[in-house]
Amino acid sequence: EIVRLSLAVSLAATALGACIGLPLGAAVAVARFPGRGVVIATLNALMGLPPVVVGLFVYLLLSRAGPLGSFGLLFTPKAMVIAQTILIIPILAALSRQIVEDAWSEYREQLTSLGAGTLHSAMTLLWDTRYSLATVLLAGFGRAIAEVGAVMIAGGNIDGVTRVMTTTIALETSKGDLPLALGLGFVLLALVIVLNFAAHATRAWSRTRFG
Repeated sequence: EIVRLSLAVSLAATALGACIGLPLGAAVAVARFPGRGVVIATLNALMGLPPVVVGLFVYLLLSRAGPLGSFGLLFTPKAMVIAQTILIIPILAALSRQIVEDAWSEYREQLTSLGAGTLHSAMTLLWDTRYSLATVLLAGFGRAIAEVGAVMIAGGNIDGVTRVMTTTIALETSKGDLPLALGLGFVLLALVIVLNFAAHATRAWSRTRFG
């Protein structure tokens, strides 16, 4: 149950983050506007966003006194998804911007000659770099599933409701139940290793097929 919830929350956060982060990164890569350098620097800086700060922000947002308190989302899996999504959007946006910008420098003349606008060019390049972007999604998922602080604050670590692998490891370690903590730790480590191998394999395959 704990592993299932961990995967469900992180997959949902990755999907939501991709819907926002990838188009944002592509738009910044293709568009030219005043302050673009500041936007890029901000995205890069937010890749290191402190998880506990995100957790606190989501807590204040969803608490009864907060602007979204009436929805009753605090201490639910949905709150954890929101926290993880906020955490990984800058990662997805910054990494995808670099990939799309490299492709833009290569295909800019062709797209411009075809009369493609900024939006059309960004969407075209997102599709063209989809295999490279798969590694970005895996990186975002890996960051989400390894998160502790934000999901503990937003989810409350409630047994059977919002308890995931990372928060269980932290709790059981504090209680002295090291066998369970180590067991879940190995499961989490195995997932991260599999993700890294998948990212490496995807990158190698795309380079072999598309150069």
